[in-house]
Formats: sequence, C-alpha cells, structure tokens
Amino acid sequence: MRQLAAFVVIILLVALPSCKKGIFGKKARALAALQVKQDSIRVADSLKKVQDHLMALEQAKLDSIAKVDQDKLEWESKNRYNIIVGSFITPEYARIYASDLMKKGYYTRIIKLEGTQFEMVSAEAHDNFRTAVNRLKQFQDTVASDAWLYVYKKQ
Repeated sequence: MRQLAAFVVIILLVALPSCKKGIFGKKARALAALQVKQDSIRVADSLKKVQDHLMALEQAKLDSIAKVDQDKLEWESKNRYNIIVGSFITPEYARIYASDLMKKGYYTRIIKLEGTQFEMVSAEAHDNFRTAVNRLKQFQDTVASDAWLYVYKKQ
C-alpha cells in the first residue's frame, strides 16, 4: 500500500502542471517582464537627462568663450590707453596679480606684449587720453606707485 501511495503522489506531481507552467507562472513572468521594461525605460531616461545636462554645459562653455572673445574685441577696439600695474615673464604671476586686482573691483586684462615673453596686467583701460592720464596719477598715488600708461595700437 505504501508503494501505491508513493506511486500515486509521483504521478500527480509529474502529471499536474507546475507553477512555472500554470496561470500563476504566466502572471509572474509578465510582471517580471514589465519590471525589466520599466527599469530599462528608467535607465534610458536617466541617460537622456545626463546627456542633456552635458550638452547644456558644453553649450554654456561655448557661449562663454564666444562672449569673452567678443568682449576682448570690443575692449581692444575701444580702449587704447591702458594703465599697467604689473608686467611679468611668468604667466601664472600675471594671472594671480590680475585676479587679486579683480577681487578689489578693477576690470583687469592681461595683455601679451608682442615680440617678448612679458604679459602686462592692465587695471583699467580708457579711450580718452586725458581720462587715462588722470586715472594713472590716482593709481600711482593709491594703488601702485610704479603704474604706467601703455598705448594699445590698433592694427
């Protein structure tokens, strides 16, 4: 009798469909497939957001470079008389000095002196000679006693 009961149980287990093949298995597989699809959509959305953010950063960088170039052209075409407060062979020293003056509120520029290794730090630039000379005297009294005037020649 035991053998018969064991045989019947084995037959029932083999004959009846398992959960993987039955109704519950289909729902579980459909749910798993849906979750995989949602995960892939989430990942794609995240990648798209990152890509858009990187594109925006790159565009902002290009816009900034274009604005700097435009400002430089306008500045060079309008302001011929520059108050030079420092001249350096080492470019890093010129940048540090210009940065310090900028923190004090001056609109500094670094002008590369053609034909030499020198970079000059201009604290102000003017389009009028009289204004430039007056401001130079003030600079020599208050900011840098060795400041001098550089006339930028237009090409």
